[in-house]
Amino acid sequence: MRETAKQAMAAGGTASAMLETVDLSHSFVHNGAAQPVLRNISFTIRRGELVCLIGRSGCGKSTLLKIVAGFFAPSQGQCLLDGKPIVKPGPDRGVVFQEDALFPWLTVRENIVFGLRGGRAVRQARADEVDRLLDLVGLAGFGEYLPRALSGGMKQRVALARVLIRSPQLLLMDEPFGALDAQTRDEMQELLLELSRQRQQTILFVTHDVQEAVTIADRVLLLDRDSDGIREALQVDLDRPRDRTSEQFQLCCARLQQWLRQ
Repeated sequence: MRETAKQAMAAGGTASAMLETVDLSHSFVHNGAAQPVLRNISFTIRRGELVCLIGRSGCGKSTLLKIVAGFFAPSQGQCLLDGKPIVKPGPDRGVVFQEDALFPWLTVRENIVFGLRGGRAVRQARADEVDRLLDLVGLAGFGEYLPRALSGGMKQRVALARVLIRSPQLLLMDEPFGALDAQTRDEMQELLLELSRQRQQTILFVTHDVQEAVTIADRVLLLDRDSDGIREALQVDLDRPRDRTSEQFQLCCARLQQWLRQ
């Protein structure tokens, strides 16, 4: 079912929203002139919801994700997490990029616990939690492996576990499966949906892949560099697991493709 752009803001009501962006705009300065990337972006994401951002290259998808992550401030407007302004990165948000960025000299287990506060004693005390996460992401028995011994999909599972161990309220994912082969990408999508179900994880997911968006999303928001606000929004009311050969699935994909061509 299609939503209007205003409904993208109001979906679920702001009272139930975990994330809210309000009239968010951003420009980059090039040769002394401001180049707008985002214009008056307003939307909400409910707790436990999986929302995909799609759009053509250069439309601002990754920029928006980085603003939500707190990596830099918008030129105008604001982001609110549980009603509080986002002004810097924090442990309440976890980010997974397309590149896994693992430390090659650390084992899988050491990569997962790297950066946890409290030093060695705390990391040791969380050994059981690491084991649970390794099992959850399908890497039980790989804790002592170095990244060079892992496939691309396995590395992304480690990157995901490294974020999940911090129990973020909001998981931000920037085309994390884009560099994987088709079969591995399907497996990672299934894993993400299982994590979302088990942990009631709230997720904002950037992708350029229409089929991926319809496969995993509760809602899909379309960004367009030339539009004021969210250009289109689609509520994906399909049962899970979703059958990619079904007429309803193909209709959703066709609608998104049509919007991208406009």
